[in-house]
Amino acid sequence: MKKLSLFICFLLSAPLLFSARIIRGPYIEDPTQTTMILKWQTDIASPGWLEYGPAPRCNQIMTVIPEGTQHKAVLYGLVPNQDFCYRVYVYNEARDGAQEPAEGTFRTLYSAERKTVNFLALGATGADKPVGENGEAVPDDAAAARANLAELMQKEKSDFLIHTGNITHSGLNEDADREFFTPFKDVLVKNPLFVALGPNEYGPDRENRESKAFLRANYSRYHDMSWSRATPKYYSFDSANARFVFLDTNVAEGAVWAPEIGEKSTQTEWLKSTLASAGEKWKIVVINAPAYSSGARGANNEVFFNWVKIFEDYGVNLVLQGGDADYERTFPMFRGEARPRGVTYVTLGTAAPQPGKRENPDPSTARFVSARHYAAGKIVDRKLTLKVYNEKGKELDKLEIYL
Repeated sequence: MKKLSLFICFLLSAPLLFSARIIRGPYIEDPTQTTMILKWQTDIASPGWLEYGPAPRCNQIMTVIPEGTQHKAVLYGLVPNQDFCYRVYVYNEARDGAQEPAEGTFRTLYSAERKTVNFLALGATGADKPVGENGEAVPDDAAAARANLAELMQKEKSDFLIHTGNITHSGLNEDADREFFTPFKDVLVKNPLFVALGPNEYGPDRENRESKAFLRANYSRYHDMSWSRATPKYYSFDSANARFVFLDTNVAEGAVWAPEIGEKSTQTEWLKSTLASAGEKWKIVVINAPAYSSGARGANNEVFFNWVKIFEDYGVNLVLQGGDADYERTFPMFRGEARPRGVTYVTLGTAAPQPGKRENPDPSTARFVSARHYAAGKIVDRKLTLKVYNEKGKELDKLEIYL
């Protein structure tokens, strides 16, 4: 501890040639039982330093981050089932020391013997800033909804955040601060982020082969998902007695560089092996294009015909999906019919875009609400509860599933 304090004093007393401020983050991703990735961005190139440790002792380990604007620190030496806290420092604008640290907390993933998981989920945070007919400013309902949802979400007890895709309306990194990182800053500072890619992540020209670099330039550079054969396109992770499987449905949305989803495709074979190896764990799948939907866009037939039977045969309990700008929950479905031990599909389709209407009615629908929303999930042993709230905090739906 004495060495650590002396080192901080040395940094604070060093000659300062510039100042910096954190303009994105900190945000956390790719948690395991023993590691975590912490990221932040500064407005100008700057070194930084990071303290972390088991909560509330945040100064047990220190690491120095090289000069740059995109900062990434891998936190080692963690243990499962543990709350940690951290502090991120950069030089202040007065050039006389360090800013007040940006602080946050996180929880490592749970080991297999634990039986409790808490998570948040939402989708489609991207919506363009509206302008009037003559270019004048008009009320931004999407921005207000994001702010309201974020305020509600940061009060929830959660281990991580799931996003069903379409982080921004354009897919461009330049829109990510306004549409995601800034409004949800207080959520991201303590909840590791997991994303199922949506078509926007592949860009507006995703149907052209020249679009290959778009995902890398605007998404992959800024996000680290759990490792798999095809991260960030599809991957999985375990926490306690649950396996979460994230798939890429975007070839069905015309993205030529997205992985195939056909019967013999690499992604489908990986899906089968990943579900089969989960054993008796909860199996929760996250996709963007919906397999079941009665919203404006309706179900994606390619996803339905290629994967729904696999979900049923391999014992998937819940599918979280995006794609349609609404909230919808199906009855438990098996072979196209409502069955008590079938798969439940929940559409978490809009935290920002204008909510859509039920334009394709289907008997699979148990609940449909045209509203911006988020979900809070909790697994306790053999019971899963999912509560869904609108931007005013009103409960829209409550789902209970038993393993």
